[in-house]
Amino acid sequence: MIDILSLKLSQAKRLNVLPRWIIVTLDVFILFYASSMAYFVVFNFEFSRMEDFEVWRGVLMFTLFGLGAMFFTKSYEGIVRHTGMRDGVCLGKTIFFIGFGIAIVNLLLVNLFSQPYVMPFSVLLVAAVLSYFFLILYRLLVRDLFYRIKNINQEKRATKRVVIYGAGEAGILTHKALMKDNQISYTNCGFLDDAEDKKGKLIEGVKVFGSLEEFPNLVKDQKIDEIIIAILDIEPERKREIVENAIEQDIQVFTIPPVNQWVSGVLQPNVIREVNIEDLLGRKCISLKNVRVTEELKSSVVMVSGAAGSIGSELCVQIARAEPAKIVLLDKSESALYEIENHLKRMGIGSHLEVILGDVRDREGLEKFFEMYRPDYVFHAAAYKHVPMMEKFPKEAIRCNVIGTKNMANAALKFKAKKFVFVSTDKAVNPTNVMGASKRLAEMYVQALNQYVASGDPKHTKFITTRFGNVLGSNGSVIPLFKEQIKLGGPVTVTDPNITRYFMTIPEACELVLEAGVMGNGGEIYVFDMGKPIKILDLARKMIHLSGKKPGVDIQIEFSGLREGEKLFEELLNDSESVIPTHHEKIKIAQVDNGSFQLLSSGINLCQTLADEGSDWDLVAHIKQLVPEYISHVSRFSALDKIQSEK
Repeated sequence: MIDILSLKLSQAKRLNVLPRWIIVTLDVFILFYASSMAYFVVFNFEFSRMEDFEVWRGVLMFTLFGLGAMFFTKSYEGIVRHTGMRDGVCLGKTIFFIGFGIAIVNLLLVNLFSQPYVMPFSVLLVAAVLSYFFLILYRLLVRDLFYRIKNINQEKRATKRVVIYGAGEAGILTHKALMKDNQISYTNCGFLDDAEDKKGKLIEGVKVFGSLEEFPNLVKDQKIDEIIIAILDIEPERKREIVENAIEQDIQVFTIPPVNQWVSGVLQPNVIREVNIEDLLGRKCISLKNVRVTEELKSSVVMVSGAAGSIGSELCVQIARAEPAKIVLLDKSESALYEIENHLKRMGIGSHLEVILGDVRDREGLEKFFEMYRPDYVFHAAAYKHVPMMEKFPKEAIRCNVIGTKNMANAALKFKAKKFVFVSTDKAVNPTNVMGASKRLAEMYVQALNQYVASGDPKHTKFITTRFGNVLGSNGSVIPLFKEQIKLGGPVTVTDPNITRYFMTIPEACELVLEAGVMGNGGEIYVFDMGKPIKILDLARKMIHLSGKKPGVDIQIEFSGLREGEKLFEELLNDSESVIPTHHEKIKIAQVDNGSFQLLSSGINLCQTLADEGSDWDLVAHIKQLVPEYISHVSRFSALDKIQSEK
């Protein structure tokens, strides 16, 4: 018997929903049956009294009016097994239209044609009540039967006991979604919510236990497997607290996605996802809300170098929202450039888009592009950023990060761009590697160039720098690496147990860059409050926990040692730098002495010569002269520091 029911269930799943014509047929039959029963009820089953009325004419009229009302209210479009309050309201409207229609016919027959009622009002009232009752009843019975059949093999399905954090509307929708899951048998053991007035109440028959403090007891008493965060606008700090508690209790954490990711506005169980480490590292968004960003970029020509990279592509997306006259995308990566071009076209700005497959190291090529498009704003995000790779190939770091920046800045000045915004990094502060030193050298050139031209031309191009830490989800960052290692079963490699890093989201980073572009007057280095540094070892452990594994048990963590040029912690300011505040408490301006433009320019020219003709050692030794605070760490070039100290 169970096998037969299972077969029927599988067939029902393939069918998905009952055809509408079957629902219409069933509803018409019920209307016919209910109206017939109404005559018997009203006349107390006395057939002799019923002979005075044309029963079948009334029944037929009631049924025909019902058929018409159904097509008007679309009551047959609901999925029977998911019957709910809306279906009940829709059926109520159907019955109302039937009664209203027959009442009108009755009045017309009596007053205009002196004919008897097509259906006595007493019979009509009883027929309406019986029809509504039977229409609702059979739908509820079908719904109940469906779930009974579906749960016959429940013991064969995976079972999970969950608690839902959030007893609001999102929490209720999450509960309902879990109860409808066909793959896993969920038991909602309770809700948690910070609202004291909800504690002890029942929602969908499930108790609200209180706030997060109740979680450990709930885990112990109810044998919880998972906690699902079902609050759409939860503060990042609170989310971190929930995750920390769940990790302590060895419970996996899930969360619901934003509403715009729900299918047709309905939360489905399959979109409830694991909490990502990005969810925990993100902070409450620093809202800049500077209308000048839109005002200045609107109808302007904006060029973005490195437009296909992590920062560059998000910059293009945010710039596009300001409706510039033209966005010029410059990058040397063909495939990535093609992807961001298509993405922007899908945003509907294809007619305002120019794509350049080019290289910032090509001075003559850049000048041709600048002459062709005459950008008002230039956002320079093109750079080599991977520390070990640049430590191995210092010449390439100089060619791209220094010479490339010089070429872009000079072209912006030559073709009279209004502003040039350079995207730098915290690795430029007290650099310990070639990559950081190259970015610091580029910073120095950009700021010195601004100082040099400012005295001669008050309307000169304004050169501005932004400096921030690691960006969540950027290409080649530690988080994608850890995700891949966890996916492969480990080990997860951490360079040093004490290493820390600052993190920020890509949108935040780009908002800072755009803010700098409009508020800067030239010569500033904007630094961003990055919050507290994150210990990478803790990051690895949390990512393993969030994947449903246990560090040291399911996935091992191994220490690989610091890579060439890598330091234990990053800084946003060096010891000689001070800051001044801006209009936003989270954004500061670093006070930096960049030295003589002529000396710096000639020094960079020598860098280019050494990159073309000299050795790596000669080049790095020269960089160390230009950037005195550059002290190599865990690097072959540390020998140069030793030689310098012995002199």
